Amino acid sequence: MRMKRLSDLPGQIQARMRGFCRAAAPEKVNAQPRTIGDRLRVFLRGGDEGASLVEVALTLPIVLMVMTGIFSVGFAYFNQQELTDGVGAAGQYLSVDRTSTTDPCADAYAKLIAAAPNLAGSKLTLNVTMNSTTYTGTSCSGDENQLVLGSTVTVNATYPCNIGMFGVNFSSSCLLKAQVAEYVY
Repeated sequence: MRMKRLSDLPGQIQARMRGFCRAAAPEKVNAQPRTIGDRLRVFLRGGDEGASLVEVALTLPIVLMVMTGIFSVGFAYFNQQELTDGVGAAGQYLSVDRTSTTDPCADAYAKLIAAAPNLAGSKLTLNVTMNSTTYTGTSCSGDENQLVLGSTVTVNATYPCNIGMFGVNFSSSCLLKAQVAEYVY
């Protein structure tokens, strides 16, 4: 079998063979060792293999802070909804059951806690106004005679909120408030 000359081969194969022959040819070797500056330049010029890791490391704390702020505002809104529901239940109870209670404030507080189980009862402040008399606290024993037919009973409650990020409360004076006025039947 006879070897063909490179010039006898088709054009594409000639181009590939020329590239192969050039790559196989030995190049001039630099015998000097690289300096630290050269190595650093090559390292920094190396590519973008770690760029996404750096981007994640820079943006992750910001994303976590924003998400924590969104969640704390969401919890405050949820607590406001529960407080509103609880005050409504307490006012409705007092307006309907005026003859079956001996301590209207304690019963209103119990209805409020039952309707808002996720709120800490020790942090609630309750004000009940019956027949133009305001009672602060969870007990007004013996004052059931203030629930007069045809009058208005008002239940007002406050609850502290915590809007912050990573344990830092940005609104220390934040208070959730709810109030309802019911006609006594």
